Amino acid sequence: MNAKVRFGSTALAIEDLVALAESRAAAELQDDAAFRDGIARGARFVDSLLAREGSVYGITTGYGDSCVVAVPLAQVEALPRQLYTFHGCGLGRHLDAAATRAVLAARLQSLCQGVSGVRVELLERLTAFLREDILPLIPEEGSVGASGDLTPLSYVAAALCGERQVLWREVREAADVHAELGWTPLVLRPKEALALMNGTAVMTGLACLAFARAEYLLRLATRITALNVVALAGNPEHFDQRLFAAKPHPGQGQVAAWLRTDLAAEGPAAPLHRLQDRYSLRCAPHVLGVLADSLPWLRQFIETELNSANDNPLIDAEDERVLHGGHFYGGHIACAMDSLKTLVANVADLLDRQLALLVDARYNHGLPGNLSGAPAERAMLNHGFKAVQIGASAWTAEALKGTLPASVFSRSTECHNQDKVSMGTIAARDALRVLELSEQVAAATLLAAQQGVWLRCQQGVEPPAPLAAMHRELGETFPPLFEDRALEAELRQALGLIRARHWRLYA
Repeated sequence: MNAKVRFGSTALAIEDLVALAESRAAAELQDDAAFRDGIARGARFVDSLLAREGSVYGITTGYGDSCVVAVPLAQVEALPRQLYTFHGCGLGRHLDAAATRAVLAARLQSLCQGVSGVRVELLERLTAFLREDILPLIPEEGSVGASGDLTPLSYVAAALCGERQVLWREVREAADVHAELGWTPLVLRPKEALALMNGTAVMTGLACLAFARAEYLLRLATRITALNVVALAGNPEHFDQRLFAAKPHPGQGQVAAWLRTDLAAEGPAAPLHRLQDRYSLRCAPHVLGVLADSLPWLRQFIETELNSANDNPLIDAEDERVLHGGHFYGGHIACAMDSLKTLVANVADLLDRQLALLVDARYNHGLPGNLSGAPAERAMLNHGFKAVQIGASAWTAEALKGTLPASVFSRSTECHNQDKVSMGTIAARDALRVLELSEQVAAATLLAAQQGVWLRCQQGVEPPAPLAAMHRELGETFPPLFEDRALEAELRQALGLIRARHWRLYA
């Protein structure tokens, strides 16, 4: 693994975090004296506040609504462990390995902004967790997205201190992993547990993964649409550049340009069955273009959050001030993820409608019903892609159902101190679920499109050269469907290729 993601004073892109989450890059911490001293100044200032016996939230007071409760100096050192201990109440499935790496990376980058009052040693240990691939077992459920991702991030804080469980080759006790590596578990200083937990790292890490998957799904859905224009004997003129100059949304125009490239045919055009195709073909750039045009502002929201200090209070060591605020509030991520899941579900709906046209002999312009390739003497026994279309319809319906915005379900919590919360983590989890379902729809429609193009080839219609290479490659992995066979394994294989971003689509 030669690629490196460097955490420090330089901003990270979504792609950096995703590369690290997918084990395509290794983590390293900026190590110059100026960076280290900037981090250390914050920790020294926190220590000086203790010496002055001042009242500082979360350092010499209780947490949340308990900020009015003073903690005697003799008890201050015990406060960080109390914080991650009582938050150890998460439920649900554990985040998978990629998501956990993304969470660790997002928290590390936030603390590297230098205003969280933590030691360099804490940043070094987080980096070491990433480098050694020590992954705390983090339950998915239990965060309302303000005061940050407190409960899930408590599992990160506890693991750094040698408590709870981690995945390291197998599920192990964190204390045992520390002992095997010869590490001394951290004892968190005042403010460090709060700095680790009182932020948006879970929702932000998940948002980075969701963004990358959505960006790829956009390209794949465009390619599937092009295959379906061929399979359904559609009209490529719907994507004429002059049309899109008249309504110049940039992303919409880009999708149309990709389709023009894919459908660039040499020689005479194939005969048209309809002057105007049904909307799922004709309006594909308009549907997919909304996602394409939304990606830049979604990126801005996510990357700004990723490269921000988002805990409370912030420590300004230079001017010796403690800044009490609400940067743990995940509203921007909540908005981005609520928007993304709607955009993605519309892609699933588009592909589902294309698949419905493909299998229906009334609308597929001369293809066999259900795309069956069975010979005439076996045609009455074979049902081709009939059940696949039913499954895709089910997955689409569930994706559409999942678009209900999480951010409008704010709940007043914690004795009405957290009386308006973002629900950003639920929104991010929702977005990943909608993506999972939409990728399933894409896998089904891709295999059906491949079958449709193959059937069209049997009629003497070859795909344009830009599509022919992918059609051939797909044919090597997914043979034509003659006699019915169970397609689950092939759907799962296609899904794996999609999630690995196997096809390099559009430069």
